[in-house]
Amino acid sequence: MAETALKVEQSASALEGLRSVAADWSQDKQAFPVPWGKAMMWIFLLSDTFVFTCFLTSYMNVRISTTEPWPNPSEVFALTVGGAHIPLLLIAIMTMILITSSGTMAMAVNFGYRRDRKRTALLLFATALLGLSFVGMQAFEWTKLIVEEGVRPWGNPMGAAQFGSSFFMITGFHGLHVSCGVIYLLVVAYRVLSGFYDRKGTYETVEVAGLYWHFVDLVWVFIFAFFYLW
Repeated sequence: MAETALKVEQSASALEGLRSVAADWSQDKQAFPVPWGKAMMWIFLLSDTFVFTCFLTSYMNVRISTTEPWPNPSEVFALTVGGAHIPLLLIAIMTMILITSSGTMAMAVNFGYRRDRKRTALLLFATALLGLSFVGMQAFEWTKLIVEEGVRPWGNPMGAAQFGSSFFMITGFHGLHVSCGVIYLLVVAYRVLSGFYDRKGTYETVEVAGLYWHFVDLVWVFIFAFFYLW
């Protein structure tokens, strides 16, 4: 009799547990105190990390396995200023611009936490402007290689044919991310100025945008090291 009563009690407890789980699930309860927007951005960045890793790994494999001489990046990406041939000058400027934009983005997130609307929007606009400058310099770099040097995705007069395809694929994909990031930041900055996030009660989106922008900057560090310095 006691054993039967114990089994009935255990069954009732299990049923109550299932009801509790179903209630939490139906009410969209969070297991961890992480906003959905931030969680989804982290998942997106993780997937994007795999894509860039595949690109850079493929680039290294092609460069190591090719039998033709690989063009010297210091010569290919050099600029002539006042008669002097300066290697990687444009790339160095582009890198400094992205590093600076990381600083302005971090400051924007900081002022977002303080709910300082004007400074947050101003820093977001500054970050977007720096990103736009980076894209403009990349367009200049592409134009120089295509028009003056004759580099194509399927050929390269300076050495290994795979140089062109690797360069345009990797830098183009990263440039697309920067361009999308600029549009994203402009939209967020406009919403900050309009008071949208004040009415919403949180500046969480500014932080989410910051995660994306810092990822884009970090990826460029790897591209700079593997493609331009190696």
